[in-house]
Amino acid sequence: MQMDSFDKLYVDQRRDMYNAEKQITKALPKMVKAASNRELKSALEEHLEVTKRQVEKLEEIFRGLGRPATGKTCKGMAGVLEEGQEVLEEDFEPDVLDAGIIAAAQKVEHYEIASYGTLRTFAETKGDTKSARILQEILEEEKDADRRLSELAESSINMEAESSTDEESEEWAEEESDGRSSRTTGKQTGARPRASDSSSRRKEGDGPWL
Repeated sequence: MQMDSFDKLYVDQRRDMYNAEKQITKALPKMVKAASNRELKSALEEHLEVTKRQVEKLEEIFRGLGRPATGKTCKGMAGVLEEGQEVLEEDFEPDVLDAGIIAAAQKVEHYEIASYGTLRTFAETKGDTKSARILQEILEEEKDADRRLSELAESSINMEAESSTDEESEEWAEEESDGRSSRTTGKQTGARPRASDSSSRRKEGDGPWL
């Protein structure tokens, strides 16, 4: 739909983020449940409460401007959250899943940071100082959440995920090596052995003759 005025654009962007925050309040509990790192769980739980308050702050902005607090489906956030859901559905080791959850959560934060920065500037342009102040508060909260996630990732979780992946790769390599050794030991060339030889070799642990 073509925007017919800057006012309409401003309203639509507010409605977009109101819906985005509603989507996030439904998605964050799934991330909390899937996370295994206690600090990560705590960070996500705290941000869920912050997000609920942000919904209330947006409702305050709507009331101040004499408009109903209604949302407009935020397709951008829906897409970001859908990608996050795909991460949760992967069969990752717990440490690796934690790293994936942080990646998904930070995509959400970056979308919000960009959106709230724009909304605050719109409010300032309109001379809507009260809304600009509230939007700046929300923007700072999103930046704080992003910083905390970065600290968790860089201080421990990414390294734990890497270590977990290395261990898994070593186990896989050992299994492959054992499988190749078994296949090599059981491989035969030349004439087929006599039944007595076959029986004797099977007792020694070799695979069956093919």
